[in-house]
Amino acid sequence: APKVTLDRFEAAAKERGLMVFARIDHAAGAQKIGKTLRPTELLIFGNPPLGTQFITANPNAGLDWPVRLLVSQDDDGTVWAIYTDFEYIKRRHGIRDRDPQFAMASEVIASITSSVAAQ
Repeated sequence: APKVTLDRFEAAAKERGLMVFARIDHAAGAQKIGKTLRPTELLIFGNPPLGTQFITANPNAGLDWPVRLLVSQDDDGTVWAIYTDFEYIKRRHGIRDRDPQFAMASEVIASITSSVAAQ
């Protein structure tokens, strides 16, 4: 279930010393207005010292930092975890001088997703 999956992502992020800024339950929000939405939750997390380096390179990068991870369930019951590829974020904001930082961010998200997938 998405909630269990996101609980695992949140725990894995915290185990790595990352900050969890918010968790948004889109399905609960839809329910409040009388709508139905498949289970869908968003986790916003990150490492301020690392994320700030992207925002200082281009303030517009604040649109993509901290990291957002969306977990949803499709009609077949399959749970998906989706996040924006950091190479895309780098190109989107024209950041050319933070390659080691982007590599670190990619390593962290890969570590988190692989640890959750292994559970």
